[in-house]
Amino acid sequence: MRKQIAAANWKMNLTLQQANELLDEIVSKDISLTSNQQAVFGVPFPYLLLAKDKIKNSKGFFIAAQNCYTKESGAYTGEVSASMLSSCKIEYVIIGHSERREYFNEDNKMLGQKVDACLKNNLKPIFCCGESLQIREQGNQNEYIENQLKEGLFHLDSSALQNFVIAYEPIWAIGTGKTASSDLAQEMHAHIRNVFNQKYGKDIAESISILYGGSVKANNAKEIFGKKDVDGGLVGGASLNASEFLEIIGSLKSL
Repeated sequence: MRKQIAAANWKMNLTLQQANELLDEIVSKDISLTSNQQAVFGVPFPYLLLAKDKIKNSKGFFIAAQNCYTKESGAYTGEVSASMLSSCKIEYVIIGHSERREYFNEDNKMLGQKVDACLKNNLKPIFCCGESLQIREQGNQNEYIENQLKEGLFHLDSSALQNFVIAYEPIWAIGTGKTASSDLAQEMHAHIRNVFNQKYGKDIAESISILYGGSVKANNAKEIFGKKDVDGGLVGGASLNASEFLEIIGSLKSL
């Protein structure tokens, strides 16, 4: 069975003290995850080593950076390379979140380079894709997301995409309180899986975990995660509340 993943994206939130308290509260619950379940914490760069240490005794817990740069090293003040993250034994990197695309003008070509940098350094990308409200209202969401995937990932061979992680985030449902229905989420996740099936075949397509990233909360996670092609969530605001995120973790499908 594909990995079922509850991934927290803290974004640019929490002080050091607040991060400490949140992680302490979560790990104190001693959650029991099955072999196909994971909890991933996408924390700001200053908290990566803190978070790594906090979860070291929690089976199935992993840490993600929220971004990395395309280059290995050099005069790029303020950037963080994949090799730096790898040296800190970080496991995952969120690539191409809609906020990075919108506010920092990251295009599909750049995101493909970031994916390459991650894979070169044995980091697992969580590659984000998704459409705006305008694209959705025009009915062009399928073609738009297919293009994001093709331009960002289709230069890779099949071995690189084995057990890959995609996060589908309908941009119109992020931070707005709007949530795509579970049926709509399933429809888009099935489309994404079919895009990979057409290019790489069924085995690769069926191995890819596709997370839903649009206002996932404790009260809707179980219904959304229960859909056939939904393999968990990339969770924003709800991941900043320990009890809420714990319930979301508990909503993952198990073997």
